[in-house]
Amino acid sequence: MSRYLLLLLSILFARTSWAQLGPTGGRDTSFSIAGSFTRELKYHPELQLARPVLPANVRKTAAQTYKRTPAGRELQLEVFQPTSRKLRPAILMIHGGGWRSGDRSHNYTLAGQLAARGYVSITADYRLSTEALYPAAVHDLKTAIRWIRRNAKSYAIDSRKIAVLGFSAGGQLAALIGTTNRNAAFDASGASDSSSVQAIVDLDGILAFIHPESGEGDDSKSTSAATYWFGYSKTEKPELWKQGSALTHVGAETPPTLFLNSSVARMHAGRDDFIAVLNQHGIYSEVHTFEKAPHTFLFFEPWFTPTLAYIDGFLRRVFSSSN
Repeated sequence: MSRYLLLLLSILFARTSWAQLGPTGGRDTSFSIAGSFTRELKYHPELQLARPVLPANVRKTAAQTYKRTPAGRELQLEVFQPTSRKLRPAILMIHGGGWRSGDRSHNYTLAGQLAARGYVSITADYRLSTEALYPAAVHDLKTAIRWIRRNAKSYAIDSRKIAVLGFSAGGQLAALIGTTNRNAAFDASGASDSSSVQAIVDLDGILAFIHPESGEGDDSKSTSAATYWFGYSKTEKPELWKQGSALTHVGAETPPTLFLNSSVARMHAGRDDFIAVLNQHGIYSEVHTFEKAPHTFLFFEPWFTPTLAYIDGFLRRVFSSSN
């Protein structure tokens, strides 16, 4: 074999064989509500933290393990439920943080307020990219949905009415989970209980990673959060990034979807294309945009109260029509 041919083969091999990034380990605390509040207060002096007070008619359970990871870590969740025993819809709540930061406590305030309005709200852990790469988080959260169904009687949950709600990276995950209902490729092997959901609430989570509107995957200055999550850049494994996009899977099996968005346009990449597919199948959707709000609007007034109202109104419309 000539030296030229060997050189050509080595170049081709280098272009097609990519080294996968592994979980970075440790804990990433780069995203926090307090840190976001401090940053945004400079641009929004009217900002106020949503009050983290548990309503009097709501009780919160102690943390419970819903899954043990292959490494032996216990993934936990907490249940916020009305004190009156009555069959109610459930909401699985997924925190944000770029798939590598944040924790379930970020959803406590919203969970309590939604429970006060008649829902059983569940805040759950999932494996971040510091611990496991895509699609581990999807598998975890679908396991949490099955846990909800198995324990529905204990918490007076109507297992026919389960919504998935997420903010930012959590919104992306919520949309992906909802669009892969009954898709065995995204569920744990041998699972017997259903992980399907009947509604999606996406708070500023993107619908497509590779899209003209998307800003994800810019590794020019440092490794992006999405690259850490997938383990490959979008140029190395574009098919993986497309597989992890809800827009790839939206179709006739997708449940009604609510989009709540900030003024940051890139945080709803693919939304309009997603809605166009829903419309083709006659599936209900809503969009509400807070024109001057920061990406983290969920945690602050003057946006927290209308966010709560939009979620409540949407779920009441969707679940009342499914009786």
